[in-house]
Amino acid sequence: MIKKVHHVGVVVREIEQAMRFYRDTLGLHVHKLETIEGQGVKAALLELGDSEIELLEPVVPDTGVARYLERRGEGLHHICFEVDSVDADLAALKEKEVELIDQEPRIGLAGRICFLHPNAMDGTLVELCEPLT
Repeated sequence: MIKKVHHVGVVVREIEQAMRFYRDTLGLHVHKLETIEGQGVKAALLELGDSEIELLEPVVPDTGVARYLERRGEGLHHICFEVDSVDADLAALKEKEVELIDQEPRIGLAGRICFLHPNAMDGTLVELCEPLT
């Protein structure tokens, strides 16, 4: 099931400003940077050893990330676990009646992804990802 922590997601107000710290101050390499229309975010993945940090800037109001930023401000948003098969793990979690946000995998910046509801993980938003490359 879980292979490793793939990345930790951090919500920010301005991704360019946040990258000045993570990239320029800490020296982390930006692996990917793109706008994900379906999620209403601009996202960046920065390499950190065998894992990554994902910066998320909401670019569309009234999305999950935008509401999170409004309610809680900038900071830690989710933890993402890399798995061999999002399909198999999602099916196993459904079988165990785990509360999910996504009923089917979708494409995200990290690959094929799905989110578990924070209620399933004691208040922590968890993402599963199966990298495409």
